Amino acid sequence: MSALYHINKGMGKAIEFKGLKAQWIWWLGGGLLLLLILFAVLYLVGCNTYGCLVITLTLATGLFIKVYKMSNTYGEHGLMKKAAYRAVPEVLKLSSRKTFTQWKKN
Repeated sequence: MSALYHINKGMGKAIEFKGLKAQWIWWLGGGLLLLLILFAVLYLVGCNTYGCLVITLTLATGLFIKVYKMSNTYGEHGLMKKAAYRAVPEVLKLSSRKTFTQWKKN
């Protein structure tokens, strides 16, 4: 009795879909959901249907370009790294040497 099992070689790797890595898939999905809501609001307000389509498609194109560019620039964990880098102070200002002199006592 021979069984054929396919091994998933992608275990432990981040999700990737059409070049988008990890959290960028969620950013694109959220942006498209917001554009769908925008289209519905514009249509209900009474804008021309073709005008709604032009506005929505233009914003969708910009969204795709921006998200793919950010995905390629920052990668899987890039936004977290960028936020952590911004949290690091450029200069430490101390008014006394007490902080450093206490280290020698221990």
